[in-house]
Amino acid sequence: MKKERLNVYFDPSLSAELDVLAARRKVSKSQIVEAALASFLSPDGADQREAAIVRRLDRLTRAVERLERDQSIGNEAVALFVKFWLTTTPPLPDDMREAAQASGKERYGGFLETLGRRLAKGRTLTKEVSEDRTPR
Repeated sequence: MKKERLNVYFDPSLSAELDVLAARRKVSKSQIVEAALASFLSPDGADQREAAIVRRLDRLTRAVERLERDQSIGNEAVALFVKFWLTTTPPLPDDMREAAQASGKERYGGFLETLGRRLAKGRTLTKEVSEDRTPR
């Protein structure tokens, strides 16, 4: 079979790697370049890349679905807590309201500080609960 001659230019470092590979495998540089080009142009290569992309997208989809589920659980838990708190906490008399608001602001500030510290350390209540359930 007659082959066409092509003149191509390579980066010097790539050309050196090609020389080393040809010597190690005891084949011509033309054979290596021809095989690499055939692999690059083959439809199987595109199919393999597509399959790899599909696998990655599937993993990402599952991760996003887990995040959506976890967010829904968190939202439902907060909503249920707020509903329970609102239905079980009696309203305060007017003369106690200012003191309760001041105390609430102070307690909320403490809550935010604690939350910030825990998040900075990477500790979450979810992790603590799952660790408590782990058999020892």
